[in-house]
Amino acid sequence: MPAELELRLRRIEACEAIRKLIATYAVGADRKNEPAILAPLFHPDAEWQLDGVAHLHGRDAIAAGLSELAQGFVTWSLHYMVSPLIELGPDATTATCRWYLWELATMRQDDGSACDTWYGGWYDSELSEHGGEWRFDRVQLDPRLSSPAAAPWAGKVPMA
Repeated sequence: MPAELELRLRRIEACEAIRKLIATYAVGADRKNEPAILAPLFHPDAEWQLDGVAHLHGRDAIAAGLSELAQGFVTWSLHYMVSPLIELGPDATTATCRWYLWELATMRQDDGSACDTWYGGWYDSELSEHGGEWRFDRVQLDPRLSSPAAAPWAGKVPMA
């Protein structure tokens, strides 16, 4: 196969792998930040950050820290990861990606009560491919909206 065609194919496959990584992240997030789902998405020395909330270093710390946030703060969620803008490096082994987050969440309040909340913003990330596997090197959540729902949501079912 000509080198140019091979690179084009590698770029298409990389974009699809990154989209799958983001979708899998959403599944893990909706399962109370399930460490068994989230940990494999990150390189061992990765970084995850939400300013003022958490700055986590390393795959295991990210998985444990996100799980702890879900157990204590976000008690239910439904993540919509929208419009990933993937920018691949020249050789298609590195990338940056920004995608929008639209989330329905039940968040624990300071008084211990739970409040159904509209939450939105975007994620900025850096990724790389090693040994045929794409993983996150850095993920930063930049929230832009957090607002109580006018009425509690009915019919919430835990993700299985």
